Amino acid sequence: MRGRNCYCVYNPIYIPINNKAKTHPFTSCVQQEQLLMHINSSFLNHQEQFSFFITMATKFLFMAIPLLLSTLVIVMLSSETSNLEPLSDAKVSQLNEIPIVGAIGPESFAFDSLGEGPYTSLSDGRIIKWQGDKKRWIDFAVTSPNRDGCGGPHDHHQMEHVCGRPLGSCFDETHGDLYIADAYMGLLRVGPEGGLATKIATHAQGIPFRFTNSLDIDQSSGAIYFTDSSTQYQRRDYLSVVLSGDKSGRLMKYDTASKQVTVLLKNLTFPNGVALSTDGSFVLLAETTSCRILRYWIKTSKAGALEVFAQLQGFPDNIKRSPRGGYWVGINSKREKLSELLFSYPWIGKVLLKLPLDITKFQTALAKYRGGGLAVRLSENGDIVEVFEDRDGNRLKSISEVMEKDGKLWIGSIDLPFAGRFKL
Repeated sequence: MRGRNCYCVYNPIYIPINNKAKTHPFTSCVQQEQLLMHINSSFLNHQEQFSFFITMATKFLFMAIPLLLSTLVIVMLSSETSNLEPLSDAKVSQLNEIPIVGAIGPESFAFDSLGEGPYTSLSDGRIIKWQGDKKRWIDFAVTSPNRDGCGGPHDHHQMEHVCGRPLGSCFDETHGDLYIADAYMGLLRVGPEGGLATKIATHAQGIPFRFTNSLDIDQSSGAIYFTDSSTQYQRRDYLSVVLSGDKSGRLMKYDTASKQVTVLLKNLTFPNGVALSTDGSFVLLAETTSCRILRYWIKTSKAGALEVFAQLQGFPDNIKRSPRGGYWVGINSKREKLSELLFSYPWIGKVLLKLPLDITKFQTALAKYRGGGLAVRLSENGDIVEVFEDRDGNRLKSISEVMEKDGKLWIGSIDLPFAGRFKL
């Protein structure tokens, strides 16, 4: 070894030393060829370590970004403080829960011309009828002929496009037919005896319905007013409608005589619930993402005019006329504090949608932060005159509809396995 250069090998630093370094306990004297092999090997190890670091950092970012954005959305879904006086906890405790077997989500209610019912739509594609004298639900109709895998107490979310998901419904009091807005099947009708509903409209102006949502009937003319919440997304992707700021929704009219569909309004932001005024002069329309109720005039000198009827503190779902005057509006969740940020900058939601995030699981996670159930009754002028709220969410959440009948409120929810009934 004498006469050759020696190096102190102390991973990861290499320092030339004199031959005396041979006695250092942390050094070894190696030939240059051996040293180069060691350096190359160590360099490769460092490359592997660096690659591993980059991989882990990337994974961390992909985990952290969705987490941060999820937290942002959760914060946005945290409710504003309401200045409205809700029903007391004592009154909420008087809510009667009527269990539903094999499914969840009684979305909406309808009573037939004899006053029987209510009839309600479920997550597994069924319409069921309440028999008050026998205190039980019975099957009335289905919206899809495909029933394999539709029944049973399981998550029906992934089977909605097969089994159907009926949402809004209303009876034609003249003929006794029940008209149904099914998110996937379109506009349907079933006779007084029930059974398999028949499709009567699936598209308008050459554009198919992708998210048929709610309807109401002008009993004097038979005209049906209904919404298609989006031409881009289906109901199972409803969160995408909100996050993307989608404005492809439509309000339409079906003429039962000519069997033609007319598009009344388009480029709407998540159009949802529909309700005709008592005199049939206008239609109220819930624009969910915008947290507001619109009024579209169909008669009088204002026909064709569109105006804001009410701005709400939450995301509205269905609208129903109240026999005491005004309109009940179900609120899916309270309005978030940072909603204006999301709506003002749609790219935030679009970025969230592009991340490797399971939207279905995301929706489930967000459901925990929606807060308690909320519904409001609006006056004929759009002012809030009554509030129904389970502030703690112990019994109600995600209220889709409140229907008032014979001194009782029938309360629906897309998430609960029962229909609520509350005596006024």
